[in-house]
Amino acid sequence: MRGVKRVALVLIVLIAALAILAFVLENQQDVALAFLGWSTPQLPVSVFVTLALIVGMLVGPFLSLLVRRKKRPNPTL
Repeated sequence: MRGVKRVALVLIVLIAALAILAFVLENQQDVALAFLGWSTPQLPVSVFVTLALIVGMLVGPFLSLLVRRKKRPNPTL
């Protein structure tokens, strides 16, 4: 059973890596983003999407911790 789980995990990781590689290779067009007077240098689209994914992965858990903390009843009241 352990071997089957390990093989399944390796296959999932391999498929994810291939999907990421295909995404990066297909999105090589250079773009520059501008927001409130601030602009970025021209970089491939995949760079901006990957950075947005990483920022979301960092901010998401932090926001969920804040929401959970606010929902807890305060035992001192």
